[in-house]
Order: sequence, then C-alpha cells, then structure tokens
Amino acid sequence: MQKTQTLLRILVKRKGKAAFLDAIKRNGKLLDVGCGNNSPFRCKTQRPDIYYVGLDIDDYNQESKPRLYADSYIVTSPDNFANEIVKFEDQLDAVLSYHNIEHCNHPNDVLRAMLKSLKAGGKIYLAFPCEESVTFPKRRGTLNFYDDVTHQVVPNYENICASIKSEGLQIDFASKRYRPFVLMILGFLLEPFGAIMKRNMPAGSTWALYGFESVIWASRPVQD
Repeated sequence: MQKTQTLLRILVKRKGKAAFLDAIKRNGKLLDVGCGNNSPFRCKTQRPDIYYVGLDIDDYNQESKPRLYADSYIVTSPDNFANEIVKFEDQLDAVLSYHNIEHCNHPNDVLRAMLKSLKAGGKIYLAFPCEESVTFPKRRGTLNFYDDVTHQVVPNYENICASIKSEGLQIDFASKRYRPFVLMILGFLLEPFGAIMKRNMPAGSTWALYGFESVIWASRPVQD
C-alpha cells in the first residue's frame, strides 16, 4: 500500500508536499511552518519516523488534535512567528512552508529564519501563490490571490530565490507556476464545471491548470 501511494505521488505530483515528505532523511527533524489543514496528522501518518514540530498562530482547520500527532506543537502570535523559528537555527533536517509565507506579518523575517534553521544537508519546501494569481478568476477555494482575505503581501518569486541563494542554499527545483501534468489535464477537463460553479475542482486540478502555485525545493550543501 505504501509503495503504491509513493508511486502515485511520483506520477501525479512529483514535486508536491507529499513528495517532499518522502525525501526527508529517516528519523529527521521537520519544522512545519503554518501547520493548519490537518498537517500534523497527514505528515505523521505518512512519515511516522520523523520528529515533527508544528508551528502556527492557532489550531486552524484541524480535524484531529495536533498534539496527538506532533512531537512538539507551538502556537504563537503573528508578530512573534519569526522569533520562534530563530530558536531552531542550524538544527533542522527539513522545513515545510506550504502556503504560509503569504499569510505572515513579516514574511522576509520568517523566510530568513526558516533558511537559517537548516543544518548541512537540510532541505526546505516552499509553496505560495504565484504573482500572476492576482489576475486569475475568483473561485471558492482560492484561485485569485485576493479570494483569501487572510493573504497579505503577494510573494515575489525572484526575491525569494535570491534570498535562498544569499543564505548559502542551492535551489534543487523551482517552478514559478507549478503545473503537474496529470492534474493539469484533469483541471482542463473539469474547468467548464469549475467556471460554472465558481469553485476549484478536486485534487488541486484547478490550481494545476492555472499554475497557481510557485514551488521551490532548496537545500543547504554538505561541506567537504
């Protein structure tokens, strides 16, 4: 069953969040920055071996109690977000930032803290709305950047890439408008229904069709 799920992730969304979790070293330490939408349960179910640290400003959209699955769970204020991440400097094997940076009061500070938290060989996954999404149609489920009233500043893809490099990390994969092929085709087939109902279609297919997400994988090189 596990091998089948891994194969599906490779075929359908080879650079998505679940694929990143597969790539974390065994028994590694992960910080999930902005861990809403049942992420503690999903991450620990997929990778029970990792040491999972969840960080958020509230228990956002959690079907299961986060503390039942997280090895450490931190709730803090929006203005203290970066300060909590700074405490992990040079300690982490992986950082997951899935649609978090666009919600932050101080996105540059949060990004810098996340990058500095990685030790040699550590990896970071960043996903955030692309700059072009400000012109996309409005949909339930968020397709236009401003559909989500908690979004703040539109992330600048080039600036984020530059910050990653300035902190000594290498970019392993980057797509300004990530369009996994299988989901993009599904999105194309379902788009007439999405347009009529003014909602996103299942499985992230509408996002894939429009290229809603910018996705970046980066890592801190191991020194010889």
